Amino acid sequence: MQPIVTLTMNPALDVSTSVEEVVSKHKLRCSGGRFDPGGGGVNVARVIERLGGEATALYAVGGPMGDVYRGLLEAELDGAQPIEIEGSTRQSFNVTEDSTGKEYRFVLEGPEWQEKEWRGALDRVEEALSDGGYLVVSGSLPEGVPDDFTARVARLAKQAGTRCVVDASGASLEAALDEGVFLVKPNKQELRQLTGADLDSREEQEAALQKILDAGGSEIVALSLGGEGALFASSEGVFHLPSPEVEARSAVGAGDSFVAALVLGLAGGKSLGGAARYAVAAGAAALLSEGTVMCRAEDVERLFRETRGEDNDRSGPDDLP
Repeated sequence: MQPIVTLTMNPALDVSTSVEEVVSKHKLRCSGGRFDPGGGGVNVARVIERLGGEATALYAVGGPMGDVYRGLLEAELDGAQPIEIEGSTRQSFNVTEDSTGKEYRFVLEGPEWQEKEWRGALDRVEEALSDGGYLVVSGSLPEGVPDDFTARVARLAKQAGTRCVVDASGASLEAALDEGVFLVKPNKQELRQLTGADLDSREEQEAALQKILDAGGSEIVALSLGGEGALFASSEGVFHLPSPEVEARSAVGAGDSFVAALVLGLAGGKSLGGAARYAVAAGAAALLSEGTVMCRAEDVERLFRETRGEDNDRSGPDDLP
C-alpha cells in the first residue's frame, strides 16, 4: 500500500440536525444535533480509515471553533496533522425536514488567509510528500489563497514523484489541469463550467474527458454522475459504471467517499477497473447515512459484492477482493 496524504485548506465543523417542518419566522425545535469534522480532504481520510486503510490528513485549523474541530478529528483519525492559522474554522449546517425528507445545507464563509499562511501550508505539504505516494487535494480554497494554489501543490507533487489527485472546481480546477495531475474527479456541473459544453449526452461527456487527457491535464478523469454512476477515462479507454440503487437519506460525503475508495484501491495496486467499482459502491453507500455521517464500511463492501458480478461495463479486470 502506497502512502496517502490528504490536504484540506478550508475545513468546516459540520452540524447536522432535523426538524419536522421548515417554516419561516418561527422558532424551530430541532432534534439533537450531531457534530463532525468535515471538509473534502478530511472526509477522504476518514473514509479511507473506515475502509481499513491509512491516511495522513493535513488540515487548516484556527480559533475557538477550530479547537472543537481538532478534538473531534483527533479522536477519530490517527493521522491528523493541523496547519495552524489565525482565522477561525468555519461551520456548515445540514437540516433534514422530516415531513418531506428534503435536505437543506448552509455553509458559512471561511477565514481569510495571509500570504505567510498559505506559503507555510505549501511547506507542510512538501514535507509530507513521498515518492510513489498519493496526495489528495479536495475542497474549496479560502479567501486570500491564490487560485493557482492547487497547481503549486501539484507541481510539488510531481517534483517528489507523488501522484496528485484533485477534487476541486472553478479556477482552482482549471489551474490544476494546466499544471497537469494524476487524477481529477469533477461532477457534471463542475465539468460543464470548465468546458462550456452541455454534457447532456454520453458522447459529449466522453469527448470532454478525452479532451482533458489529450491536453495532458490529467492521466485519469473520473466524472461523477450522481444516480447515473460515473464515467472513467484514461489512456486505456473510457468506461461507465452505473450506481447501485439505494434509498438515499443524505447526499453529504458521497463525492468524498467516492474519492477515498478510488484512491485506496489504486494505492493498494488495484486496476482502475477494480478501484472504480469500489469507488462507485462507496459513493452509493454514503447516501444510506443520515446527515453528516460518513459511509459505513459494511455498506460499501455489500454494495461492491452486489455489483461486481454485473457485466454492464467495460472496466476490465475486477481484482478487488
